[in-house]
Amino acid sequence: MADFRSETSVGARIKMARRERGYRTTRELADAVEGGKVTSAILENIESGRKADISVSQLLNIARALNVPPSFLLAPMGTPEAELDLPNLSADFQGMTAAEFDCWLSATPASFYRPRLASERTDINLLGTLRELGMLQRELERLQIVLQVQLSSGSPELVSGTDDLRGRIHQTTEEAQRLVTLLTSAGVSGVNIESADRTD
Repeated sequence: MADFRSETSVGARIKMARRERGYRTTRELADAVEGGKVTSAILENIESGRKADISVSQLLNIARALNVPPSFLLAPMGTPEAELDLPNLSADFQGMTAAEFDCWLSATPASFYRPRLASERTDINLLGTLRELGMLQRELERLQIVLQVQLSSGSPELVSGTDDLRGRIHQTTEEAQRLVTLLTSAGVSGVNIESADRTD
């Protein structure tokens, strides 16, 4: 069976992904796109190749409705070494593989894509730091839930095990705070970390 990730155009990938996700018609997918900004006619034109230029909002809305990462629609990620097949790109993209494109688009450090400028490398590292902070914040939320469950259980064994858990919360909070300081010093505003231990 064919896989939408290996199709050779954006329209073909969208069409195949639509079918794989259970949308029999373009109307069904258009109805699933929030806000009605993508019509059945637009989808038909994209899928047939008559509409080669897709707006960013259309692409993101379609990807969201299909529950697929945008890179899977933009490049043939099922064949990562295949050349990027997006129309109307500058010659600067010529020869870029699907894997390189995905790494460039997602700003993934130490990947298939190699930044050409120090400023681009700095920006990629900054995005990596933001992602790491997000992961630490989710981990802190998880640890807080575990701590609350253990404390409310009434079980002496579980309650006595909270010291180790509090230590992990403390270490994770310190690392998150270090990243907040780093991001703030790089000019990123609005990043912070909530007080980790709300049980005292």
